[in-house]
Amino acid sequence: MKQSFWKTDWFAGLVISIAFLFALNSTWIQSLERVAYDFGVRASSRDPGNKIAIVDIDDASIGSLGRWPWSRAIIARMINKLANAKAKVIGYTVFLSEPQVDPGLKQIRELSTFVARSLPARDAPPTVKPAIVELSSRLQEAEQNLDTDRQLAASFEKAGNVVLAMQFNPGEIVGNPSGKLPDYVLRDTLAVKDPEGLEQAGGPLPLSTVEAVPPIETLGSRAAGIGHLVNLLDVDGALRTEPLVVRYYDKYFPSEALMIAAKSLNLGVKDIQVTLGEGVRLKNLNIRTDPYLQMQTFFYKGEQGKSVFPRFSFVDVLNDKVKPDFAGKIVLIGASAFGLGSSMATPLSSVEGPMAPVMVMAHTVASILNQNFFVTPSWATAVEMLVFLLVAAYLIAVLPRLKAATAAGVSATILIALFGTHLLLMTTKGMWLQFMGAAALLFTGHLLMTTKRYLVTERGKLKSETESAESNRQLGLSLQQSGQLDMAFERFRRLPMDDSVMELLYNLAGDFERKRQFSKANSVYALMAQFNKKFRDLEQRMTRAKALEDTVMLGGGSGHPGGTMLLADGGVQKPMLGRYEVEKELGKGAMGVVYLGKDPKINRVVAIKTMALSQEFPPDELEEVKARFFREAETAGRLTHPNIVSIYDVGEEHDLAYIAMEFLHGHDLTRYTKKENLLPVPLVMGIIYKAALALDYAHGLHVVHRDIKPANIMYNPDAKQIKLTDFGIARITDSSKTKTGMVLGTPSYMSPEQLSGKKIDGRSDLFSLGVMLYQMITGNLPFKGDSMATLMYKIANEPHQDIFKMRPELAKTKPCLQAIINKMLEKDLTKRYQTGAEIAKDLQACAKQKGN
Repeated sequence: MKQSFWKTDWFAGLVISIAFLFALNSTWIQSLERVAYDFGVRASSRDPGNKIAIVDIDDASIGSLGRWPWSRAIIARMINKLANAKAKVIGYTVFLSEPQVDPGLKQIRELSTFVARSLPARDAPPTVKPAIVELSSRLQEAEQNLDTDRQLAASFEKAGNVVLAMQFNPGEIVGNPSGKLPDYVLRDTLAVKDPEGLEQAGGPLPLSTVEAVPPIETLGSRAAGIGHLVNLLDVDGALRTEPLVVRYYDKYFPSEALMIAAKSLNLGVKDIQVTLGEGVRLKNLNIRTDPYLQMQTFFYKGEQGKSVFPRFSFVDVLNDKVKPDFAGKIVLIGASAFGLGSSMATPLSSVEGPMAPVMVMAHTVASILNQNFFVTPSWATAVEMLVFLLVAAYLIAVLPRLKAATAAGVSATILIALFGTHLLLMTTKGMWLQFMGAAALLFTGHLLMTTKRYLVTERGKLKSETESAESNRQLGLSLQQSGQLDMAFERFRRLPMDDSVMELLYNLAGDFERKRQFSKANSVYALMAQFNKKFRDLEQRMTRAKALEDTVMLGGGSGHPGGTMLLADGGVQKPMLGRYEVEKELGKGAMGVVYLGKDPKINRVVAIKTMALSQEFPPDELEEVKARFFREAETAGRLTHPNIVSIYDVGEEHDLAYIAMEFLHGHDLTRYTKKENLLPVPLVMGIIYKAALALDYAHGLHVVHRDIKPANIMYNPDAKQIKLTDFGIARITDSSKTKTGMVLGTPSYMSPEQLSGKKIDGRSDLFSLGVMLYQMITGNLPFKGDSMATLMYKIANEPHQDIFKMRPELAKTKPCLQAIINKMLEKDLTKRYQTGAEIAKDLQACAKQKGN
């Protein structure tokens, strides 16, 4: 019987697509778009420059100078200090729309008026006249001291570079304004071009405002410029855009950020070119905006959630506790103290938390000056709709024809492509295209349609198949092949017992033995014995499995962390670690055994490094250490470089963690650090050159090795090839101690900052590489000590010996080598090589240099 069309998969896809089409502009879809946008912002990286500094009215300043608002005499002192420091532009982000009348000022003015009218000095007797003059002078001085607005105005006038904020309230324009704006505000009116006649046609136009609250005349008339301060929040309440221009009835005004940027370039309001519906230019700077002249600000990401812009406490600057170099910089004064203004959500909120308005201003000004911003191109809507329709076509016409596994793979690929394209456009091109509506359609449509298919057409069939013996047999074999032995055992237990099932269970028990899970092997043998104790060598295997269950513990024995998985009993099959067969033991490291293994599926030979974490760490730390181990291994696994060992897999058997990696021919470089076995100098330089480039690659991905030493660099003398190993292992072993209580490893190759416990970066690895270069050239370590404490002191404080004293011939053959080693072993981080690429470049130049 033919199925009704409204029950078909394609019709379900059509209904879902139409529903999503009408929901594209809904709050939840737009919020999803913003989440993806914020992720793209955080993934993007640009240099904000060093032109902007912030004087922060923070909690410490409020606690020291008293509750807000402060006397404007305090602000005047700060403006004078910044002017004397040669600040290029001073941006004050606090509204000054009301005069500040300190207590007593009104009375002093009334008293001055009374004295001037009632006791004119010119009519007073000669004996009284001096007293009246003195009284008038003192009253005038008191008035000046209390008139803080006049003091602040004087500081504005003296500085000549202060830009103020002005409040505009958004709203739809109806009628005419209530009054005329003062001249000192009108001087900053923008001249706009309207080639398309948008004002008459009704849009798109900049944000309209219906109320303006200018600074008081005393202050506003002496400011170098005035700009609006309107924070335009997005659908989810976050701040992502800056309205560079607002419309107040028939006039247009710039934002304070735009005015500050103009003043920093020695430009005025006449240099701001505005074209309605198109964009804004600041002389030669083209600021890309949407048709409403709103700029999508680039928010600069700091390290570890810290601000990229230098921030100084107001009170510290005022009292000269700190003396920053403000010369030629844009200095923004604003509040971040609790209760002063409202911190706002931004794309960086998940990293840095809510952002104070003055910080938003800093990002906006930097975005303008650096021309870093995100744009939505004019063709974006068409592309977005095309992508949406293609996804809808996939749901309607393609998905119903695919099997479940294939459909899941295709849908996942499309979903990754959508998000990847979105992220790639943002991080490389600064373009924002809204693909999350299509992604939501794909995810929801796939989920609903596959659920429908399962519930309507496949549930009955799947139930009958999974209950059948053949299905359980095949599924059990599949699970066994993929290494899921416990689940395979559960499937085999459901089968009616016969000789063929006994064969299945016999092989399964052998797999448990290979994984050294003898108790589980014994459980399988016990089940088999219930049917036939005489099956093959079942009784002998049961006896041996029981004995091994009582005596062998995975990860124990052998007097070494990690023990060994290879047993002398030849009757036990080759052990397994994960999906790898263990062939033989290659060696023992600080925390475990290294084995030669093989992946039987693809016949690939690997080296398997094991770490008995449960023996090295107490139970309360074990879970955290395991998580760190897998995280570091995952990070190292992303490194793909010809001079870095490849990580194939990471896993855990009981409490024995392991890493499967590329099997390397050759040996480590330790043997070449002895005087009697040193390599030729050009060969050593080549080895260090390759290692430096490998570290430069890893550091570029924010991966620090932490334990560079000859033992962690493998060398194949036949191919002249090196491989760096053990990325991230040092982070695991940092807190581990041997059974004698000594910290693993030696500090001989550690950098001064590593020994002192400071936070380290890639430059620490470069110091360790310098120690290696020194040792492989001279056969001696650059720093030696009778005790660990002495050695650590020398590394941190004393210079190394000149290599030419140990190998005088190098002064003639390779005179440039000494300078390279000296710079690599610099104790001052800022004087050391900053990247491995710099070392490689100098080594290459030195290799080409001919001796004296």
